[in-house]
Amino acid sequence: MTKKAGRGSAKKGGTKSDEVVDRLSIRERPDSLPIMHQNWGKLIFIHWPISPEVLRPLIPERLTIDTFEGEAWIAITPFTMWGVRPTFTPPVPFLSQLHETNVRTYVHLDGVPGVWFFSLDANSTLAVMGARTLFHLPYYNAEIELKETDGIIDYTLNRTDEPHAELETSWAIGEALPEAEHGSLAFFLTERYCLYAEDSGERLYRSRIHHAPWPLQEAELRSLRSTMIESHGLPTPEGEPLLHYAEKLAVDIWPLEEV
Repeated sequence: MTKKAGRGSAKKGGTKSDEVVDRLSIRERPDSLPIMHQNWGKLIFIHWPISPEVLRPLIPERLTIDTFEGEAWIAITPFTMWGVRPTFTPPVPFLSQLHETNVRTYVHLDGVPGVWFFSLDANSTLAVMGARTLFHLPYYNAEIELKETDGIIDYTLNRTDEPHAELETSWAIGEALPEAEHGSLAFFLTERYCLYAEDSGERLYRSRIHHAPWPLQEAELRSLRSTMIESHGLPTPEGEPLLHYAEKLAVDIWPLEEV
């Protein structure tokens, strides 16, 4: 895999930082108006621990890889969206619903924790084009199907762009979990209220999001076949993943700001 110029080496930039990461104030709603509203649902976080050194060459040098007790984490996150629309406009039929899957890890900059996306696959060409242009995010076109029967969700993805990737997974929805507490692993993994992105000129941006705390539920993985992580030249995760499910969540999104 070709490594993009400007990325840090496994040592440069490090995997730990002396700066304090503020995981609470970022949850407050920004004073300005959001530019977009979305509903996310039928979402499962499929997480594995991973060595920070493995991720370091793929992440901009200015970003510090966020770790929990010394471990970085990587996730595949399949879900569906509806009611996708700019603020103050109604949803447009056939354009406001789509399925998406992202591959993600966690970073921070100047004490502000957020998400770094390795890829985002969607079954909407318009959404892919818009997100690439407006948010500098690595979106890909994909054929995606989501089916739910008696509390079991079957999800399949076939990326139609390059590099090719596939996902076929099934999970059973479980019982509700207590709200994730600050300091817990569940909080670290799910309570993220901004994303980071980089443009073709290697300028770095941050976009705020706001929503209620994640209404997490248990989940049981019935099957998983995936090349989503491997498509980035990363090794196949080892061991059983950590799962968190959420039925639905309303989200507001703010524009990018250069950092």
